Amino acid sequence: MGKMLETLSSVFVFTMTAYAAIGLAFGVPFVVWGVSRIDEEARGAGIGFRLLILPGVAAFWPFFAYRLARRVEEPPVERNPHRDRA
Repeated sequence: MGKMLETLSSVFVFTMTAYAAIGLAFGVPFVVWGVSRIDEEARGAGIGFRLLILPGVAAFWPFFAYRLARRVEEPPVERNPHRDRA
């Protein structure tokens, strides 16, 4: 039982490390070039903004990769009761 738990823990740590490495490898080019392609408001944003969003981009890289691949150019408009009433 102990060896199986150790193996499972090692696989989990390896998987999370690989996910983080892929996220960082995707995130750096994305915040430099890609963010302005999918969000017009980010065009011309400075280095501070780009460094601020890097951790989130690295964490949610599959979502942003999907949006780049689908060439989604604007974030979706949020639907909620407040917007519906306006």
